[in-house]
Amino acid sequence: MSYPLPTTLTPSKITKFMSCPLAFRFSYLDHLPEPASPHLVRGTLVHKALELLLATARPSDRTRERAFAALDDAWSRLADGDIASLGLDDAGRATFRREAEALVTRYFAVEDPSAVRPVGIELDLRVELDGVELRGIIDRLDRLDSGDLVVVDYKTGRAPRAEHARSRMIGVHFYALLCEQVLGRAPSEVRLVYLRDPVVVSEAPSAQTLRGIRQRAGAVWRAIERACDQDDFRPSPSRLCPSCAFRAHCPAFGGDPAHARPAPGPTAVAEVAPLAG
Repeated sequence: MSYPLPTTLTPSKITKFMSCPLAFRFSYLDHLPEPASPHLVRGTLVHKALELLLATARPSDRTRERAFAALDDAWSRLADGDIASLGLDDAGRATFRREAEALVTRYFAVEDPSAVRPVGIELDLRVELDGVELRGIIDRLDRLDSGDLVVVDYKTGRAPRAEHARSRMIGVHFYALLCEQVLGRAPSEVRLVYLRDPVVVSEAPSAQTLRGIRQRAGAVWRAIERACDQDDFRPSPSRLCPSCAFRAHCPAFGGDPAHARPAPGPTAVAEVAPLAG
């Protein structure tokens, strides 16, 4: 029995499929729930705080005080959802909050927000290219005084070692390709802003780089098509396995992937029935 193809191809789907096809299936096709992690929720919280800071305050008002007010706002929006899902006690919530405050503080060490001129925040871009819909949500798209565009992506984890830095740029180069296709111009620069260290890693996307991203996306999509058609998603054991949420279903750990596949329900029947008449 084959799987239906996903509707879009995103940087996270490419990364997941390349790291482990079976984990890709569990996540994006079987839609298995994944437990909330402090790292991911903290990232969501800080992203929202910076989004609010830059979207609602005039450049001259983007102060540390305003940033912490934005963090308060972001906290209230996520308190009953993502933050509550972590199940933290009072001490844990206090520690979690202090860690988020530290990341917001470090943001001011990597750039001056009063000098930022965003033309898009949480910018959702989509384009059909080579038979597949590519999609990406860009944290921030800036316009420089020169008129050039810059893609900015926040990261709340550790910056990679020098030998791994280039591989982390695939996502922002994917966004650069989307800008080229949707907006008619590629950005002059793509940046990963690591708040924890803090450090900025940047590159200038070349025409060759964008062709390479396009080719990579096409190759991954064709591999996904084959895997869906043949229901052939194989595990790829790695150092990521200990933190994987799907180990109970993975054959590398004695699990059965068949148990993860959702059974057809009334909704599927209701969608097909009208076509039969």
